[in-house]
Amino acid sequence: MNKIISEFREKIKNGKLKIAVIGLGYVGFPLALEFVRKHVSVTGIEIDRDRLKSIVKKISYISDISNQELINSLKSGYFKASHDFSDIQEADVVLVCVPTPLKGKNLPDISFIKNAVKEAALHIKKGALIILESTTYPGTTEEEILPIFQAKGLVHGRDFYLCFSPERIDPGNKRFPVHKIPKVVGGINPLAGRLAALVYGIIIKKVVPVSSSRCAETVKLLENTYRLINIGLVDELSMMAHKMNIDIWEVIQAASTKPFGFMPFYPGPGVGGHCIPKDPLYLHWKAKSFGFHSRFISLASNIINCMPEYIVKRIEECLIRRNKDIKNSRILVIGVTYKKDVKDLRKSPSVDVISSLNRHGAKVSYSDPLIPFLKLKDIDLRSVALTDAKIRGFDCILIATDHSGVDYSKLLKNAKLIFDSRNVYKGGHKNKVERL
Repeated sequence: MNKIISEFREKIKNGKLKIAVIGLGYVGFPLALEFVRKHVSVTGIEIDRDRLKSIVKKISYISDISNQELINSLKSGYFKASHDFSDIQEADVVLVCVPTPLKGKNLPDISFIKNAVKEAALHIKKGALIILESTTYPGTTEEEILPIFQAKGLVHGRDFYLCFSPERIDPGNKRFPVHKIPKVVGGINPLAGRLAALVYGIIIKKVVPVSSSRCAETVKLLENTYRLINIGLVDELSMMAHKMNIDIWEVIQAASTKPFGFMPFYPGPGVGGHCIPKDPLYLHWKAKSFGFHSRFISLASNIINCMPEYIVKRIEECLIRRNKDIKNSRILVIGVTYKKDVKDLRKSPSVDVISSLNRHGAKVSYSDPLIPFLKLKDIDLRSVALTDAKIRGFDCILIATDHSGVDYSKLLKNAKLIFDSRNVYKGGHKNKVERL
């Protein structure tokens, strides 16, 4: 046991450790470059040819990585990208950072993980540490990934070591970049966990070991389930408060003055991104195999999924009060990314709102400084420039995502009606602004 740890420590100390990252997406790419900054040799494996072409052209496709950062990493000699899995055969550590979407009726899809691991199992060197970062249901590492290596005749603890460490990257969060976010690690056995802690200790100040991969897998799901349920709660409270003629934003602001026992969450058109909309449903699905039905997860998810349609209904009510029918009304949606100032459309609720408005017969346009064009199933759009004349031409403007690149004072000056789902105007202007 001490021999393998000593070997890893020696390689880290001498700058000889080699890492492979499978999947250069929103998780894998920033993680890879974090190791590169510490002068660790990293090979990125990416099967998406468009991403590889962007890397060759030194153009970053990840909002948290600038072109210059990519250029510096390539120039350093510590980073290279490839589509060939055989390039991992010299790696001491293999990080698996591939998507885990949902399929069908909210069923987990771990096919990307299994395919990546099957390829990796053909090429890993003896004694390599494999760390799964992709969010998944409890038991995946031990029940699904371990047998893939064993089927190749590889013995855990002799030929390879296996661990799970949940990704915690928050796109666009400048306050908490990768190296400032504590890293949870849980190995198939204690030695695998200790090796993972050594590796992440190169780039991250605080590593948090847990007793097993199952525990580590559940940590990530708890984090995002907590957020899903609280967002679902405040969404429901916002609908209730509207019926009772109570300003939910004022309520939240006042409640936030309590210095203990309360954390503010805010209503909106829904939740997007790669985590909150799906991760809790992985836990919900797995729990059912144990005969347990998670009512909180199901309820919160259903409430949040209703928000786009609820917002359209509220806009329709606002237009009716102004003797306008939503059908053929000109409506402008401000912001289509799922998050402020992040160029990311994954599961963006703004997209669902646009589709719903279109189904209701509205003439929909959008404006987003980060997304020049938007191709949906039922409509193709291009971002509208926010000139005074164009703003005045819309019957209603919906603020779906709050972007710092938008002049909201110009909107207020020229708009006929604003539906503010993000509390941009923070009260007042009741003759023109309707808030969620």
